[in-house]
Amino acid sequence: MDGRMAVNRRIIPSRQYCDEPRMHKLELFFDCGSPWTYLGFESLQQMLVRTPAQVVYRPFLVGGVFNAVNPSVYQNRENPVPAKQKYYGKDLQDWARHVGIRIGSPPVFPVNSVKVMRGAFFADEQGCLVPYARAFFSAYWTDLKDISKLEVIEPIIGKLELPVDQYLAAIESPAYKDRLRANTDELIRRGGFGSPTFFIDEDDMYFGNDRIPLIETRLRP
Repeated sequence: MDGRMAVNRRIIPSRQYCDEPRMHKLELFFDCGSPWTYLGFESLQQMLVRTPAQVVYRPFLVGGVFNAVNPSVYQNRENPVPAKQKYYGKDLQDWARHVGIRIGSPPVFPVNSVKVMRGAFFADEQGCLVPYARAFFSAYWTDLKDISKLEVIEPIIGKLELPVDQYLAAIESPAYKDRLRANTDELIRRGGFGSPTFFIDEDDMYFGNDRIPLIETRLRP
């Protein structure tokens, strides 16, 4: 057998052994009015440094979900268990220290986050979703500002260098109202009941900021 025939008969490795591992899709349904979602959002950003994923941010209204499928939240607020309520506060602060953020007690709670959450779609279209969400999480939970008010919202939008007039028009438009409603309805259809809710590859659901370690394990090759 001559040298040319030997070359021609070499077995070429299958392409599948050379491809990069498939990146998982990770959806986050979030509402800036939830302190546990603030923790989950920031924990997710830290996780992504270690473990990449194709993240899709899904703004929604957690109050709409509570009204539809989880009214016990309101019952617990009206009749809290003192020992559980005391521990709740400690647990929240323990997590805040762990994640590296400050969470206070806003004088307005729960807050009407509908304008901010509609605006998240606009921010996403401008390539500014993560800074946008962080700014409003921080404004409400750290600076204790009422993020339902336009006088609070507008300066934040300006600092993010987003076009304020376009933003204000967008959050009052039927299209953005419909998108927020659709995400809220979709989460309910998919079995969600609160915020933050994560989905890996469409149907693998995780609820709560403390599920980030489980999510990271699932995302690793």
